[in-house]
Amino acid sequence: MALIIGQEAPGFTLYDTDKNKVSLEDYKGKNVLLLFFPLAFTSVCTAELCSIRDNIAFYNGTDAVVFGISVDSLFTLKKFKDEQGLNFALLSDFNRTVTKAYDALYEIFPAFEMEGVGKRAAYVIDKNGAIQYQEICASPGDLPNFNNIQAILSSLK
Repeated sequence: MALIIGQEAPGFTLYDTDKNKVSLEDYKGKNVLLLFFPLAFTSVCTAELCSIRDNIAFYNGTDAVVFGISVDSLFTLKKFKDEQGLNFALLSDFNRTVTKAYDALYEIFPAFEMEGVGKRAAYVIDKNGAIQYQEICASPGDLPNFNNIQAILSSLK
C-alpha cells in the first residue's frame, strides 16, 4: 500500500552500526530524513551518502536527523560508514521489514537479478511523525532531488 503525504510514518526499530537499537519513535520532536539506498560500496550510493556527509551542517541546522537505511548487514554498513567518514547513522534493515513498509523494495534488482534489494528513496518526516516528502527513484542510478528535500526541511524549521 502506497504511503501518502501527511500520514503518520510507519514506525520501526533497527540496529545501527554501533549495534544500538534505533526507533523512529525516539525522534518525535525532530525532523527526520530517511534515505533508503540499495547497497553499500556502490558508486551511486557512495556519492549520495557522501553528499549528505559534506552538507550535514544544513541538515543539523533544520533540526533534522539523517538516517541511511540499507538491507546490508550492520557489519557491512559499519565498514562502509568508517571508510567514507559518514557523520550520520546507518541502519541495517537486513530483514527488509522497514524497506517494505516504505514501499522501497525491489522484487528483482535491475542489476544482476538480485532479489530483495532496497530502492533508492527519500522520506522527510516532520516533528509530529507525519510524512512531508517522499521520493522513490525510478532507477537505482538516480538520486533523490536534494533541492526539494532541503526546501521541505527548511520549511519545517
